[in-house]
Amino acid sequence: METINESTVDWKEYDREQTAFRRKELSTAVDASDLGCSLYELPPGMRSWPYHYHTANEEAIYVLAGDGKLKTEDGLEPLTAGDYVTFPADERGGHRVVNDGDEPLRYLAMSTMNEPDITVYPEMKKFGVFVGSPPGGRDDRSLEGYYRIDDETEYWDK
Repeated sequence: METINESTVDWKEYDREQTAFRRKELSTAVDASDLGCSLYELPPGMRSWPYHYHTANEEAIYVLAGDGKLKTEDGLEPLTAGDYVTFPADERGGHRVVNDGDEPLRYLAMSTMNEPDITVYPEMKKFGVFVGSPPGGRDDRSLEGYYRIDDETEYWDK
């Protein structure tokens, strides 16, 4: 068993247009391999990772502080401190966190760490492939990449 206090873990910052947040990778700090957990801080007016779902990994979030919205396949739903939401490993688990409040939105994001995994980004019309280490994993991968959903190729070359 390992214990870590989040105050000893450094923030990593992500900033790409409307996607901007800080993240502390708690599970990495204790070398957890089968369960992922990160602390996120999402500034007002910003969004988390693009809308996505996983095919091999369940995810969940627990909101610690702030208010915002959760984008799901059904649209935007309220998200507030104390909310716990789970995302199954299929299209029903599609999600994106949006901070439309005036204060930072802080939440824990947890996931299983199964591989291989395909992560689907329906709005971007892309998917990611992760073999050898799951999304969020830090081990070397034997295969990874992002591809357009509409790209199609024949099994046999002509």
